Parts: sequence; C-alpha cells; structure tokens
Amino acid sequence: MFKRFSGARIRALFLKELNQIRRDRRLALSLIVPPVLQLTLFGFALSARVENVPLGVVDESKSKESRDLIAVLTESKSFQSAGYYSSVDELGNAISRGSLNAGVVIPNHFARDLQRGRPTTVQFLLNATNANSAAISQGYAEAVIQNYNAHLETEGIQTSFLRMAEVGQGAGQASLHPAFLYNPGLKDSWFITTGVLGLLLILNSSIVTSGAMVKEREAGTIEQLLMSPAGTAEIIVAKIAPLFMLLSLMMFFAIVLIKTIFGVPFHGGLLPVVIGGALCVLAGIGIGTALATFSKSAQQALLTGFFINPPLVSLSGALNPVEAMPSWLQPVTIVNPIHHFAEIARGSMLKGSNIETLWPNFLALSIITLVLLSLSVFRFRKQLS
Repeated sequence: MFKRFSGARIRALFLKELNQIRRDRRLALSLIVPPVLQLTLFGFALSARVENVPLGVVDESKSKESRDLIAVLTESKSFQSAGYYSSVDELGNAISRGSLNAGVVIPNHFARDLQRGRPTTVQFLLNATNANSAAISQGYAEAVIQNYNAHLETEGIQTSFLRMAEVGQGAGQASLHPAFLYNPGLKDSWFITTGVLGLLLILNSSIVTSGAMVKEREAGTIEQLLMSPAGTAEIIVAKIAPLFMLLSLMMFFAIVLIKTIFGVPFHGGLLPVVIGGALCVLAGIGIGTALATFSKSAQQALLTGFFINPPLVSLSGALNPVEAMPSWLQPVTIVNPIHHFAEIARGSMLKGSNIETLWPNFLALSIITLVLLSLSVFRFRKQLS
C-alpha cells in the first residue's frame, strides 16, 4: 500500500536526486552534447527519398485529354491515385490534413486549348512540409508531363514540355505550375529537425533515465531509500520529477537550436510542441525506467536499449516518409510515440495547425505515454518490494 504523501519527504528526496545528478558530469554532458550533435548533423546531412506519392485530382476539364494526363500520372511508380476532389479548396484541405502529399488541378479549358494550339497550365500542389519530397515530386511530375507531351505528338498535336516562365511560347503545350505549401524555400532541414527532435526526446530520455536508475542501484542507495520513512509512491515521484525537469530543459534547448540555427517557423505557436514534447519526455522516462528494472548493470541497460531504440527510430517516419515504408510495416507507426510527436511538431511549426486538428496524435501519444509509465511504475514497485 502507498503511504500518505508528505510534501517534506518528497522535497527532501527531490533535492537529493538533484544533488546526485549534479555530481554526475557525464549525465550533465548527455543533456547538452546530444541535442547539439544530433540536430546539427542530422539537420544538415540527412535526406529522404520518396515513392508512391498520394495524389489527389481536381479535373474540371473531364475530357479525354485530362483523363489521359491523370492516367499517365497515376500509372507511374511516382504517384498513386488518392481520389478525386470537387474543388481546389477541398483538395487544399486534404493536403493540409496530411491525407495527400500532392494534388493536380486541370482547368476546364485544358482540352480546348490543346486542340486549338494554345498553351495551357496544369497546377500542381505539393505539400512542402518535407522539402525533399516536394522537390522530388516536382521532378516526377515534370518527367510525367514530358511523357504526356510526347503522347500528344503521336496524336498530331505539336507540343513540348515548358516550365512556367515559358508559358505562351509555342502552340499546344501543357506546362506545370508548382505551388509549394508550408515550405516555400524547400529547406530539407525543416523536415529533418522536426523529426530529430522527437528522436532526441525519446532516446535521450530513455538512456539518461536507465543509466541513472541502474547506477543508483549499483551504488546501493535504493536500499537506503527503502529504510527511510518515504513510501513507494513518494520514491517514484521523487525519482521521476528531477529527470523530467532536466530533460524538459534539454527540450527547450533543442527547440532554441531548431529556431536559431535552422530558422524553422512556429506558425502554430510553441504550446502544442511543448505539450507534445513533455509527453515524449515522460514516454522516454517510462522506457528507461522499465529497461533499468530488467538490467543488472549500466552496460546491460545500454545493450538492452539497442533492441528498443533502433526500431523506434526506423519505424517512426521522423527521418523518412511513412509512405516509403512497406505497406505491412506502416501500421506499426500507430504505436510509435516518435511518429506522433513528429506529426505534432510539423503540423504546428510548419502548417500552423492547432490542437483541434492534431488531437488524434495528442490522444495516441497520451495513451502510449500512460501505458509506458504504468509499466515502468509497476516494474519499479516490484523491484522495491
């Protein structure tokens, strides 16, 4: 049974934990060095490859020519059909929600202009939250338009692919007008750093927590705590609270780096990112505490973490689009806290989404965090008993 909470006992245990952490220089370095190295290296060095981009269609022409263009787009390996939309606003909302990564808008005069030898413009909307994916998708679309123009030539329509600046020169030409949403500058670092932030919070929280817990057990201070008047609940709270506070400071430090070094905007404000980050820290503490209860030494805890952390990273969609993963692996991201935080960070920072839009990710992240903390508390109480 839990003893009745005492503020004085919790405060004394809290200060004891802070002093113990302060004397551990390696722990202090692990809260400073990893954010700088991981954000800087990953932000500048990593890139992503995209295939099977979900494509929405607004076909105002509803002609043979427009259907041929849609078929050429969706039958390639570059794009896959994600349905038709009745208006540009509906298509834009789907891209904003994350249901689509690209959309094509074919004007109602598309076929008529081609047949009369006049230039026509096909608008291509790209979700530039992932700048690399948007740039690659533009290249895909340009290649498809070239194939389509070659097909028109076989039907007697003299045409060639033109970029937007060339519209109006020549006859019977289809041109592409890309519009990059949420990341007009196509900066890869905006996608990478918002994903690395989630990795940083989960992985470092689990490593720091497991190391601190195992080291204290090796030093024999757990037995001393059991001999004190403090109850099990007070010991657990006093263990988690200092780590949560210090790891939250690391989170704010990482956010400052993202803003100052890479210039990532905060269109949706700081609050959604902070709330999601706090849940990530707690999830990482839960993972680290559980690992510590299964390990007899710091080295064993670190090695055990290698069975947990790599799958979390590779199956998160933080560094590469989820669409690039095999279809049978994509559902695994639903139970990955890093995936949900990446969606929250990118939606809030780049798209300006609020909690009303991001609530499914917040709900999933909250459930995952609650499960991990419950498991860690259960294991820790069992160890104390």
